[in-house]
Order: sequence, then C-alpha cells, then structure tokens
Amino acid sequence: MRFEMEGVIGATGFASGDRVVIGHWLRSPLGAMDDVMWAEPDGTRVLYAPDDRAATFITAVYGFDRVEIVPVVIDQDADGLHVRAGRRELHLHGGRGVPIPWRRRPAWITRWIEGPIARAALHVRTYGESPTGVHEWYRSDRWTPLRDASASVDGRDLGAMADVSPPCRFGFSEAPRRPSMTAVRPLLEDPTGHLDRVVGSLTGVGS
Repeated sequence: MRFEMEGVIGATGFASGDRVVIGHWLRSPLGAMDDVMWAEPDGTRVLYAPDDRAATFITAVYGFDRVEIVPVVIDQDADGLHVRAGRRELHLHGGRGVPIPWRRRPAWITRWIEGPIARAALHVRTYGESPTGVHEWYRSDRWTPLRDASASVDGRDLGAMADVSPPCRFGFSEAPRRPSMTAVRPLLEDPTGHLDRVVGSLTGVGS
C-alpha cells in the first residue's frame, strides 16, 4: 500500500551546530500532524513528536537516537514557519519561492527525471529507501530559500542561521544544504508490509 502525505518541510542549521528539520503536515495517514527532527551538535538524532501515535508512525520510517513526546505547535503564515516544541522555539522566514510545475506528475517522473535535477541543483535525492526499508518518493511543489531563521532552547539563543551541515542522517536523503522550506507530497511504500501494519494499528484501518 502507498501512503501519501502533503505539507511543508523546513530545514536549517545554526551557529551552535544544531540542525533542524521541521515537518508541518496537512495530510498524513494519521491526519494533520507536526514533528521536529533535531540533530544536536554531537550528531545525536532526536525526534520531538506531539504524541505516541505520531512517534510510532515516524519511527517506522526514519531513524533516531532518542524520541521525546512534547507539545509540538507549528504555525505557517505568509512569512514562514513558527515552531514550539517543548522547550524549543524556532522561526523560519522565507524568501522568494521557486514553483515546481506539473503537480499531478506520476511517481516515476519524481524518481527518474526530478531525481537527477534535484541532485545537480540541490544535492538532494527525490527517491530512495529509508533506514527502515520504506521506499519514498519526494514530490516537491515549491522550494523557498530562507532569508533568516532563529531558534532558542530554554531561552538560550542558538546563534545565526547556518547551512544544514554536517548531514542529519534521519532518512535516505538529506535536506538541502542551504536553509529552505519545501512544499512537498511524499509517497511512502513498504514492500515488507511493516508500515501497513503500523498504520493499521494506529488507525484501525485494515486491522
């Protein structure tokens, strides 16, 4: 079974060495959902999820060293994304976006045509296999570079916006090195059936 999601991914680094990938999902197998993936300066990968259901679904696809259940609130406006995740606060401010045409393109276009273009332009992959064996297609609709970003933990400022480097290692692909926001519609498919069973257990569909 293929699962489709739709939302915005925001990604940036900071002078502190922290790198953050924000997921603001309007549609997912669990409905609307938000999450924050945080790579600490020492490389520790942390998922901040709003509840156990979201954490179970996300960890069925991506890899983390630690998972924390905290209140996660993400607001999107014309300026960008504004995030509260437990003791953490982030603000991402977008610049001028670049639309990506042909919204209804099939998955093979994303793999074989978008893929080489994305690798050449942004050094990202649009198709691959996640650490848990889930096949993913990242169908992007708009890419927007950030003009600035800020973050704090317990009121401690993390410094100026920086590239998303070194790699975060959450999934098969890294976010663009340049801080940005991407409107995206991922497709997820697990040949082993594990993700299907996870989603079924969380939603009651097919169980």
